Amino acid sequence: MSVFEGVKEIIVEILDVAPEDITLESKLVEDLEADSLDIVEMVMQLEDKFGLQIPESAFEDLKTVKDVVEYLEKRLQEK
Repeated sequence: MSVFEGVKEIIVEILDVAPEDITLESKLVEDLEADSLDIVEMVMQLEDKFGLQIPESAFEDLKTVKDVVEYLEKRLQEK
């Protein structure tokens, strides 16, 4: 499973949006209507799924699905 597919799965579950509505360009807050609680839950699930610790400071910079995917891919390569 690609990182994008994994991220998309979590977004669908937490935000209750259709998978086809999620693209790399989707903005988490503006397009997908995630609030701060959704973001925290998403981070926790991403940490579990990918076996990473994601500092809160890092997530402040992640505005789009593409930002999240690229961040995770970079961190996974560092492992």
